[in-house]
Amino acid sequence: MELPSDPARREVTPLELFFDLVYVFAIGQLSHQLLAHPTWTGAAQTLVLYLAVYAAWAYTTWAVTLVPAEDPRTRRMLLAVMLVGLFMNAAIPRAFDDAGWVFVATFLLIHIGRTVWLLTVGLDEVNQEHFIRVLVWFVAAAPLWLIGAAADGGARLAWWAAALLIELAGTWTAHPLPGRRLESRQVGFAGGHLLERGRLFVIIALGETVMTTGTALTAAPYEPMTLLTGGVALSGTVALFWLFFSRSERVVRHFQRTEDPMRAGRSGVISLMASVAGLIAVAVADERVIVHPVEHAGITTNLLLFGGPALYLVPQVWHGATLLDDLLSSRLLALLALAIAGAVTLRAPAYLAAVVAAAIVVAPAVFEERRPTGDAHPKPSPSGRPHN
Repeated sequence: MELPSDPARREVTPLELFFDLVYVFAIGQLSHQLLAHPTWTGAAQTLVLYLAVYAAWAYTTWAVTLVPAEDPRTRRMLLAVMLVGLFMNAAIPRAFDDAGWVFVATFLLIHIGRTVWLLTVGLDEVNQEHFIRVLVWFVAAAPLWLIGAAADGGARLAWWAAALLIELAGTWTAHPLPGRRLESRQVGFAGGHLLERGRLFVIIALGETVMTTGTALTAAPYEPMTLLTGGVALSGTVALFWLFFSRSERVVRHFQRTEDPMRAGRSGVISLMASVAGLIAVAVADERVIVHPVEHAGITTNLLLFGGPALYLVPQVWHGATLLDDLLSSRLLALLALAIAGAVTLRAPAYLAAVVAAAIVVAPAVFEERRPTGDAHPKPSPSGRPHN
């Protein structure tokens, strides 16, 4: 059976939104993991866990873009991944302790099982051949995940990081094998649906920053400093929301016009990975500032306060330049200001560093709100050129 391919912008179904609830839980778990372990090792562990969780969400979302959620087989797959994913995400706080096997077993069951499922549902010839290669890459990385689960401490982190490097290399290069690469141009693909799923995932991450701010406020004393830090945190979150969604419709139009929506979708998934990681850092920074507003910011807090928004903005700057042919100077200046301010406020009180960081992200939002926005046309791709 060959599946119908609808490149139009399909609506997101209630089941897909229900599925995302497991990842609302995951983002909260990751934020708390980083908050509990604000060290270089803790940050590396959180990053490894985040990349695995994001891969589980992203590849499942890609699968549902290929095989619509209205298909009964897809509904069963989504519910199965949701169930297994709940246990995977619950293992996050103890993944580097006594729950390593739980995390790895559930992750591999999702990753490999979903790919095998895709090979049984009647994909078109290009996608069928592509997901055979994807399965090869996933199976190649699996022994590293298993060895890591059997190891302890830093060795586990090293093995899992190596497994993720293999998987990231596969994602970046579209999972090539010798003499076999993805020729995705003109392959039917509902790129608009994938983009909408990505936008909803950003809402999940933004929601975590709001929840973290609210949770910190409930435990803090009600005094002017708490009102200041809470207001600053929410102002920064609102600005980050605006910076993402004010231009997302232009990205939607790019997906509608492009001759290679699958390649555009892959770049969108990769850039979203960085943006959501930035929002997790912002959520942790907000809580640290609300709880300890008058302490020196220091390296850890400033890396979160200024590095989080920078990581969030970089993919948007890249998309503006490559997809929309529109390199916004306001966002480049914001990135430069974040780097400089993060260095000069190390000895400042945390609340003052937070005010500076929020001002930097609010400034381009205000500037761009007043700036006329013509519909910049996306750069055309060279005709006939194969894409990796």
